[in-house]
Amino acid sequence: MEVHLLIDNRQVSADSGKTFERRNPVSGAVVTTSAAAGVEDARRAADSAGTAFKTWSKTGPTERRQVLLAAADKLEAKIGDISQAMAAEVGASGLWGGFNVMAAANLIREAASLTTQIQGETIPTDKPDTLSMTLRQPVGVILSIVPWNGPVILAARAIAYPIACGNTVIFRASEMSPKTHAFIADAFVEAGLPEGVLNFVVNAPDDAADVIDCLIAHPAVRRINFTGSTRIGRIIAEKSGRNLKRCLLELGGKAPFVVLDDADIDGAVNAAIFGTFLYQGQICMSTERFVVDEAVADQFVDAFAKRAAQLISGDPMVNPACVIGPMIDAASGTRINAMIDDALGKGAQIVVGGHADGVVMPATILDHVKPGMTIYDEETFGPVTTIVRVKGIDEAIRVANDTEYGLAAAVFGRDAHRALTVARRIDAGHVHVNGATVQNEPQAPYGGMKNSGYGRFDGRAVIDEFTEVKWITIEPAGQPYPV
Repeated sequence: MEVHLLIDNRQVSADSGKTFERRNPVSGAVVTTSAAAGVEDARRAADSAGTAFKTWSKTGPTERRQVLLAAADKLEAKIGDISQAMAAEVGASGLWGGFNVMAAANLIREAASLTTQIQGETIPTDKPDTLSMTLRQPVGVILSIVPWNGPVILAARAIAYPIACGNTVIFRASEMSPKTHAFIADAFVEAGLPEGVLNFVVNAPDDAADVIDCLIAHPAVRRINFTGSTRIGRIIAEKSGRNLKRCLLELGGKAPFVVLDDADIDGAVNAAIFGTFLYQGQICMSTERFVVDEAVADQFVDAFAKRAAQLISGDPMVNPACVIGPMIDAASGTRINAMIDDALGKGAQIVVGGHADGVVMPATILDHVKPGMTIYDEETFGPVTTIVRVKGIDEAIRVANDTEYGLAAAVFGRDAHRALTVARRIDAGHVHVNGATVQNEPQAPYGGMKNSGYGRFDGRAVIDEFTEVKWITIEPAGQPYPV
């Protein structure tokens, strides 16, 4: 597969002619050869987006809505190609590929509905015969830095919402999934976006810092949204802060799943399997910690382990039936194996699964995990989860909050009032009572607390992220002044 940059709706090579390769995580074979943008390409993309903003920002809501609805249809039509690209580039199963495309298309349609929801207000004033009001206006060029793990959903939200609000976008794709991301950019352009409204840039891994530095510093770029690790998010925030540019950051997670003593165990296990092992746990919302009341711990762990043992792991390019595909790279397996060994040495027990073999790993559950183990604190980002046994609600809440992260959480209990009380006390941007930690609906605000970032995607919250509020008054020209 080949990938070009997309600037002014034209596919172009990098100014330097440089390319890079993306290899399949299992076979190591080259699956994509991509243009590798440099600083000059980044500058050209930003200049183009800045020029396009002058006209796109003046378009009416109906025009923007029509383009977005068409983009959703174009994206759905590419479901086969995108799923194949995801399998080749990032080891995604057919389930994860199809889910990504359909969810992204629905998100784009929801974004289209927001074009008529961008509203100001009138404000009471003490000045006679004066109208005081606010307007919401497009911001300018938005830099959207998108990861590889949910490549279609996360790209769709980073593009569709800013465009719905009248902005233009530089889509900085992941070097791990260049072809997957290129298909998404193509869908928007094929839908009728004018030149420069969406420019697609991807760089070689060793050029990332220079390209992103250039884009953040460019005067046309007014806001940045980034989805990725907390480590890189801090760097993006620091660079943006030096340029006095606002960020929307969706970062790492260590999602707790609290199982209360009155939980529906079968329902909890269903949610646990989905929330833990979908896309081999490489989702920021994946359930990394099960905080289980000791009264039901044995029952829950036994049922959870039996279900997990049935999940097939492998290469979706070879076995389309596998649920757990490969991790993104061998370094992930090495890192997780070290975490498992550390936990075992400190008293944890493997109840199902085991160590990673390169990039392939079975569904793995560690019981009796405690503070002091690396895996208790650090994000695993793989098909492994932990059981922490607790006694009572207060300890469950304390353990659930004993993390630097605060993105997603779940609580299972038959007493809905009690479960809601627990949900309110958990430090997370979204908490689901009797539901999985992996959830996202485009009409509901999505984002984190603590080291999981700040700002909100989805719902009406994105209007705040991608518009400027302007205060305007209309006053009598002949009004008196004290001086």
